[in-house]
Amino acid sequence: MEEHIVRILNIEQVTHDVKRFRYEKPEGYSFIPGQATEVSINKPEIVNERRPFTFTCLNSDPFLEFTIKIYPSHNGVTKVLGTLVPGDELIIRDVWGAINYKGKGLFIAGGAGITPFLSIFRDLKSKNEVEGNTLIFGNRTKKDIILESELSEMLGNSFINVLSDENNDRYLHGFITTEVIKPYITTPDMNVYLCGPPPMMDLVKEQLAELHVMKNSIVLEL
Repeated sequence: MEEHIVRILNIEQVTHDVKRFRYEKPEGYSFIPGQATEVSINKPEIVNERRPFTFTCLNSDPFLEFTIKIYPSHNGVTKVLGTLVPGDELIIRDVWGAINYKGKGLFIAGGAGITPFLSIFRDLKSKNEVEGNTLIFGNRTKKDIILESELSEMLGNSFINVLSDENNDRYLHGFITTEVIKPYITTPDMNVYLCGPPPMMDLVKEQLAELHVMKNSIVLEL
């Protein structure tokens, strides 16, 4: 398996519990928007702990980037990631992932499940091809919405936010349901991109089946 030790260049707070890590890009390293790699932190006490993270930059960028939700209460990789500073090192490996852009469609994300779609939308924006796509994004509260301003700028009225734990006149309240999804399903074979926590994904797959969306039109991580 290919391994690269890369130095963190910059860390930025994106939301109250999400950080953006930009780090060195090995020569010749490339990925398709939506793909991921297995990551560990180059510190002796945790170097053998590996986690998958999705690239959120453009393949053409001179750096690589992850946008990661930090869990300080969990004794694991993300807790340590929250303590890192520029100059610390990560180990990245081969690129993998089944999520990639297959054409215009409906994107459905829950929480940190937005990450594979960030690279896809940024790539589409660079080619002026965002129009015709819709994003439904489920979160608990407004403060949990990752990169809301950027996504709003790219998608405009095609960016639909659903908040489960907060009533706000600007957003839908509750969960991503059949009623929320139905207006955006135009044909049974339309592309539907899905990423989020497993319980949410299982529920949405059931809802898509109720709406007669073909299974082979749903793009998700296998």
